Amino acid sequence: MPRPRTLGLCIVAVLACAVRARAQELEPRAYSPSPLGTNFFVLALARSSGSVIFDPSLPITDVSAHVGTAVAGYGRSFGLAGKQGLFGVAFPYGVAHVEGMVQEQAHRVTRSGLADVRIRASLNVVGAPAMTPAAFAKAPHRTIFGVSMTIQAPTGAYDATKLVNLGTNRWAFKPEIGVSVPVGPWWLEGYAGAWFFTDNVNFFPGSAVKHQDPLTSVQLHAAYTFKNRAWLALDGTWYGGGRVTIDEGEPSTRFSNSRYGGTFSFPVAKRHSLKLAASTGASARTGSNFTNYLFAWQVLWFE
Repeated sequence: MPRPRTLGLCIVAVLACAVRARAQELEPRAYSPSPLGTNFFVLALARSSGSVIFDPSLPITDVSAHVGTAVAGYGRSFGLAGKQGLFGVAFPYGVAHVEGMVQEQAHRVTRSGLADVRIRASLNVVGAPAMTPAAFAKAPHRTIFGVSMTIQAPTGAYDATKLVNLGTNRWAFKPEIGVSVPVGPWWLEGYAGAWFFTDNVNFFPGSAVKHQDPLTSVQLHAAYTFKNRAWLALDGTWYGGGRVTIDEGEPSTRFSNSRYGGTFSFPVAKRHSLKLAASTGASARTGSNFTNYLFAWQVLWFE
């Protein structure tokens, strides 16, 4: 039987994944081209709920989490060395409820506040030259090869005396490569990347050090574009690795999880569109196994 302190650290190592399920993301058309000077503003509401899976050797059962998130984001396309890029920033606010049985005793946790800010920059190095809106409208679809870097900054609410937090109190970096291939009205896409984490040196109860191995991920998407600019995508992802170590303790079980889902985006006015997305787990070795829903409104304009 694990010692109480060791058990508590095992709990938070996995519950942290329930509150901040970054690897579960499914983002079709992440490398789709845009004309120069395109601005995007997005408001999104997301809901994630489901179970949290633990190693069978731990006396932790019936753990579930419900996480609601509101996100405001801004993005802008740019040109670099004749190539088209995109810069974006997202500001999330979250509310999380986590409950479960620990050694046959019920525990509940509720947190609300700002989560970590995320910044992403991408560059389409092949197949998407920097173009004006007029030139972009006449350009044929080409195979696109792109690269990106996502940075998650430790700006979220964090209290080292609490087991579960919305903020991570560490930096995270995700380099990624992506390819998008046009096939008639379809875009076939594949991305491969990995999250790298700095250590959290103020982990519960304030003096512990949390270290996490890199977490690799692969995404596959097939998106169909309609004549009215609406599009529908089938999405899938796998992510693995990411073992967590607290101080000099034994590392947690590595992730090896997969998910699938769908995304539908449709215009509601000349420069306004709505996006609906849903996904669920296909398999999960450990960590959170959530059903996710998202509703987003986007407006774009040119400068």
